[in-house]
Amino acid sequence: MKKLLILLAGLSLAFTPPSREPVSKEMAAAAQTFVNSLDAEQRKLAVFPFDSEERFDWHYIPRKRNGLPLKQMNPQQRKAAMALLKTTLSEQGYEKVTSIIDLENVLRVVENRPPNDTYRDPENYSFSVFGDVSNKTPWGWRIDGHHLSLHFSSLTGKVIGMTPTFLGSNPGIVRADVPQKGRQILKQEEALALALVNSLNSDQLARALISETCPNDIVTTHTRKASIEKMEGISFPQLTSSQQKTFLSLLETYLNNYHVTLKNQQMDKLKKVGLDKLVFAWAGDRQVGFGPGKGQYYRIQGPTLLIEFDNSQNNANHVHSVVRDLTNDFGEDMLAEHYKTQHK
Repeated sequence: MKKLLILLAGLSLAFTPPSREPVSKEMAAAAQTFVNSLDAEQRKLAVFPFDSEERFDWHYIPRKRNGLPLKQMNPQQRKAAMALLKTTLSEQGYEKVTSIIDLENVLRVVENRPPNDTYRDPENYSFSVFGDVSNKTPWGWRIDGHHLSLHFSSLTGKVIGMTPTFLGSNPGIVRADVPQKGRQILKQEEALALALVNSLNSDQLARALISETCPNDIVTTHTRKASIEKMEGISFPQLTSSQQKTFLSLLETYLNNYHVTLKNQQMDKLKKVGLDKLVFAWAGDRQVGFGPGKGQYYRIQGPTLLIEFDNSQNNANHVHSVVRDLTNDFGEDMLAEHYKTQHK
């Protein structure tokens, strides 16, 4: 197969360590720099009112997207957009995001598409800013594209929302003869979950296993509000101490994608509600398999958090994962409290 030239033109891919500024202040400064770099026509595409319904219109499939895509930015603007992205993520998270974007190049080769193809397009990732970054009213921003959707909201100098967070990988493991061959972006998300489910004894597995069959996608898809009909699975206290360590390592694999401040913010919230209220549920194969009918699905669920992972499509080589805050997606809960206080 023809070798692939990896090129994400104009992107500043190297990860810059976070500054000592609070993440909210750094994020606001980067967002303002990005907006200031745009001309009038670009601002019309990139900037929306904070209360716009567009803020909730996200998806992880290839499609035409609103916002300003990378392909319509000059090198300076792309650098500013990626700098904004870096303010909210850890080095691990940033590497996953840029690797997901690069998989569009792999899909062009695997699917025999021309270099100028716009369906599998590493430049079709759109940045949007919601509200006015320069004042004290709520504002937020989003990057949205195939297998990638990140959302952040801010109010009064604090990041109040950091979900939904969708990361996907097609292929799950790159098997084609391309420079990325062997890459598995969401490897730990799979390996730790398999280790956990295969450590369960028969009684524990009876609690954790919700189906022998893997669903063909995450249950909540791209809904505005995430909802699972009922909480199923084995609870944290029903695990042994060794299993609890694996469970927490799996949980932290997702939270470690965020800037350390945001990770701690979410972990503090979970601890306040109680880690003992978290459950782990599994569906599908309990061994890695590749072929028709194969696949694994799991979720971690609690009163405030939902994490879903599904690897079923493309003969179980196509991963979808999402983190949802069941009380505060898009910062909605904290915004409601703010408006309630302001009204009083």
